[in-house]
This record gives sequence, C-alpha cells and structure tokens, in this order.
Amino acid sequence: MKFKAQDMQNQLIENITVHYLVVGVDIAQEVHMARAVSFRGIALGTPLEFGNHSEGFQIFERWIQDLPNTYKLSSIMVGMVPTGHAYMIFLLSDCLIPFLVRAA
Repeated sequence: MKFKAQDMQNQLIENITVHYLVVGVDIAQEVHMARAVSFRGIALGTPLEFGNHSEGFQIFERWIQDLPNTYKLSSIMVGMVPTGHAYMIFLLSDCLIPFLVRAA
C-alpha cells in the first residue's frame, strides 16, 4: 500500500492536542507574517511581522517562546507557507515541529 500525502497530513493533524501552540508563517521575500492559534484555531496573542534577517528571526523565536508560557502550552508546531519562490530557512529549537504547507 502506498503512503499518500493525505495520510501524512492526517497524521500531523491527529498529533495536535490541547497542549499545542500552532503557528502559521506566511513566508515572503522581505517580510514574513506569523499568527498563533490554539489546537481549536482560536487566535492567541497578536500577529507578528518580522524581517528576513537575523534580527527578524530572533524576534520570531522570542515571540514563539513567550506565547506557550502565556497560555500554559507545552508544545509548538510551526507551519510555513512559501509565497511565490521565496523560502525561509532557519534553525528551530528542539521543542518545535516545523512543517511546510503547500498552498493549493
């Protein structure tokens, strides 16, 4: 039996529990946008706009490290949507689960 992309997506969704902070990042060439939600899709905090440079990534990292403490969450999942051909590559700490979302 072949492993389908839909099966992988379902496995990722099933892993999201009440303890997760889910962060979506829209990747652009110069400025990225991030939004955090609970496992139910309830918006947490305010959206973050950050630049495509080391200071911007440090701001992003601090932002995603502060939110779980504020909302008493223990895990973070980060999904990234590339806009056009721009991609964001950076190191995520061990507590994060990154995944790439392909826009339909």
